[in-house]
Amino acid sequence: MAQPIPFPAPGQPEGSTLPQNVEAEAALLGAMMIDNRIVEDVLVKLRPEHFHEPLHGRIFEQIVALVSDNRLANPVTLRPLFTADAGMQEVGGPAYLAQLTGNPASLLGARAFADQIYDLAMLRALVGVGRELVDGALDTSQEINPAAQIERAEMKLYEVAEKGESDGGAKSFTRAAMLAVKQAERAMNSGGSVSGITTGLSDLNAMTGGMNRSDLIILAGRPGMGKTSLATNIAFNAARRWLDDKEAGIAEDRSIGAPVAFFSLEMSADQLAMRILSEQSEIVSEKLRTGDISPGNFQKFARAAAELEQLPLFIDDTPGLTIAALRTRARRLKRQHKIGMVVVDYLQLLQGSSRAQGDGRVQEISEISRGLKTLAKELHVPVLALSQLSRAVESREDKRPQLSDLRESGSIEQDADIVLFVYRDEYYHDFKAPKAPDANSSPDEVAKYQTWQEEQLRVANKASVIVAKQRHGATGTVDLRFDRQFTKFSDLAPSGF
Repeated sequence: MAQPIPFPAPGQPEGSTLPQNVEAEAALLGAMMIDNRIVEDVLVKLRPEHFHEPLHGRIFEQIVALVSDNRLANPVTLRPLFTADAGMQEVGGPAYLAQLTGNPASLLGARAFADQIYDLAMLRALVGVGRELVDGALDTSQEINPAAQIERAEMKLYEVAEKGESDGGAKSFTRAAMLAVKQAERAMNSGGSVSGITTGLSDLNAMTGGMNRSDLIILAGRPGMGKTSLATNIAFNAARRWLDDKEAGIAEDRSIGAPVAFFSLEMSADQLAMRILSEQSEIVSEKLRTGDISPGNFQKFARAAAELEQLPLFIDDTPGLTIAALRTRARRLKRQHKIGMVVVDYLQLLQGSSRAQGDGRVQEISEISRGLKTLAKELHVPVLALSQLSRAVESREDKRPQLSDLRESGSIEQDADIVLFVYRDEYYHDFKAPKAPDANSSPDEVAKYQTWQEEQLRVANKASVIVAKQRHGATGTVDLRFDRQFTKFSDLAPSGF
């Protein structure tokens, strides 16, 4: 295997040889022409640009094109495609194709050759990133912004680290269709409702198909509606499903769960963990905070904590994060822990760039929402971002939120693939409680209180998730059960309770 050379010092001529193995490239191409079935194996990883020798990249591309068209790819069928190729003339003409097939033993090492070619291409890419980083750091003719340079370097390194989809660029319809088939297969294997990451809530999954990769999902609500509780429930359900599927031996790419990165800009990590453990142990969080629990309940709480020790839920509670810093941290978590979902609580607590801040809050929020959508596409994961609603809701008789209530910027609605509103009638009904009747109450007062009680029974422990926008399907409302004691959302039983 060719060895990577030391990185040249700044100012040194770039005459040194980059990491390469042209012999391995030639052997792989020969094996592909001898046995076209090898193409399917190596196409998962290799692209023409991974070959150091440009001619080899062009030969690879033509072999793939012929095989994809169900035609035979060998020196005879490839010859007409290279008669006018200048690079082919330099190596003696199309007869070079026959020379590549001169070693049948290369069939035995085809996959190893493909792995080596890919690894060397990654090393060359790293050299390129390093050179670009050094050149940028030495160039003081432009505005000096180390943070921006670090952000760009991390993005480039992430692109190198990512496999399969890291090449970017346009995808052929064939490749895009294969991804669509895999997504449909996931939905079928999950029972027919989830093509993305599960929310853990059957009715919500049925309406949205789960949280699809590359989607920006906005979850909004007024204070007290339970949007943070719903977000923690969804994050926990996704992480727990991934853990359960892993223990059951289900392949990671077939799981509808995912490791989750939770960026909590409002609550500390221990507060968030306390809330999740309260939900799962069904012990009131206020009692946990004050220590007002029995030894038996403490054992129950400790057992829940032990059971969730391996839960792939990573909490970052750094306050005042910029959108650039959040994207950098998310990339790092993707690289280190293979996160498949990002939660941000909440959008308005993020900060934009200093330039966007100077342009006003609306522009800053626009930059943040665009940044979150870019992050979803870049990492190929769903991003669930919580958002506040304006006070306009409170001034209306009907307090169900609308898209126009999204606070501070219409770009949130524009950038989002799905907009969810969480709403609880019970919250507002509590404020309408009339005085409890006594012996001196009039019949009208008694009737009014009874009417209020009947309505209270109807709305108690109920919540609605309003799907106000969905690029992939219909809008509508999903009714859920909400247990206020444990801030836990769950499916409604068929009876409605």
